[in-house]
Amino acid sequence: MKKYKSILCSLIALAAFSACNNEDNTEPPVEGNPVLTPKTQITSAMFGDSLTFSASVSDAEFPLSTLKAQLFYGDEKVSETVIRTKTNGDYTGKVFIPYLANIPNGTATLKLILQNTHFAITQQEFSLPLTRPDYDHLTLVTSEGNEYTMERTGLYQYKATAEFPQKVKAYIKTPKAGTQGNEIVFGWINGVITQGTTNTITFSNSNAGTYEINFNTLTYVASPFIKLLFGGEEMAMVDDDNYKIEKDLTTGQVLEVSGIGNYSEWWIDPDYFTRDASGKLTFLPMSGKYRITANFKYNYFIVERMNGTDFATLADAGNGAVWIIGEKIGKPSLINEVGWNTDKALCMAPIAAGKYQTTVVAGKGALGSVDTDAINFKFFHQKGWGGEFGDGTITSNSTNIVVIGGGGNLALATGKTLTTGKTYVFTLDVTGGKSAAILTVVEK
Repeated sequence: MKKYKSILCSLIALAAFSACNNEDNTEPPVEGNPVLTPKTQITSAMFGDSLTFSASVSDAEFPLSTLKAQLFYGDEKVSETVIRTKTNGDYTGKVFIPYLANIPNGTATLKLILQNTHFAITQQEFSLPLTRPDYDHLTLVTSEGNEYTMERTGLYQYKATAEFPQKVKAYIKTPKAGTQGNEIVFGWINGVITQGTTNTITFSNSNAGTYEINFNTLTYVASPFIKLLFGGEEMAMVDDDNYKIEKDLTTGQVLEVSGIGNYSEWWIDPDYFTRDASGKLTFLPMSGKYRITANFKYNYFIVERMNGTDFATLADAGNGAVWIIGEKIGKPSLINEVGWNTDKALCMAPIAAGKYQTTVVAGKGALGSVDTDAINFKFFHQKGWGGEFGDGTITSNSTNIVVIGGGGNLALATGKTLTTGKTYVFTLDVTGGKSAAILTVVEK
């Protein structure tokens, strides 16, 4: 009997606790009667404008909390201003009318919402006709602070014509327009032109000289930007100095390159291409998928082997890719030394199954170079830290190049140097497996 009484008491206690919880979760009552009387005539405005509004607000029963002005483009709220309303009276504020791409002239909705401290709400809605400013000019502002007038050439279309360098870093700004107009700026964020930032846009032409920079304030379409074609396909911009493309290439494939103004001055990596008199490239390594990056800082193509969407790694059977990371080697010269930055790892060219090659010229100023007096780099299974050719996994048949025990770093043999201007071909043979690699170095 005592057992059942104990269970009954527990159930009563649980019911009481639940009742308390239900009572605690009850939302406070909505009370009061806020009164909102707009005092501003809402007529029309421009995109990029700031609309001034004012209203008389009151509540005879409870204190007021906030007056909100919310602007909607269709169903999307694009702007909001919140004013604290501690007392009854008149309040004035501004709500910004966003300037966005591809929004035509139309009608927005403005909502004025008044709330008291007991959550009672009253609101009024207004239709707000909006128009896009038709500026008489824009201003192009370069990273050096130079300003160029962009003349109006048509509705929303502007251009600046001047003698520009091959690349121009600049943002664009508008004059103020409208009753409470704001200056609108256009810059570069996440690979696109957008409003509200002065991050510079990198305009680029095939050559320096007199040319036009164009911009459309409706679509945000701008020009010029270099259109690089590699093998008939357009390369995508990575940043100011790099454009890339990933594609399947076959041994002996002939590739045309277009869009590079000083292409004849570019260094061509002999491990990957030959270039004929017309500028066409012939691909030399094994067929496969590669990422080709056009690097405008050093004027050369970076070639890296891919496996799907990832950089290739070295498989146990010796297929894939081998990467070089370390000091005293760099492409197109030691000015761009790899160092211990894995992002700059060099991908050796796969010349046959399990065989990888890198060709360098000795001398600090040489193109595709290695230092003459000291080297300190090593071979890795991937573009990054992890698998590497360490102690006992690699041997060298060169009298000049030795493998340091333990780490597997390459170094010049004691008393040895490389001859300035001479070409050295490093070939790593891993057909015997990752743990039995053989390095051959041939001087030419």
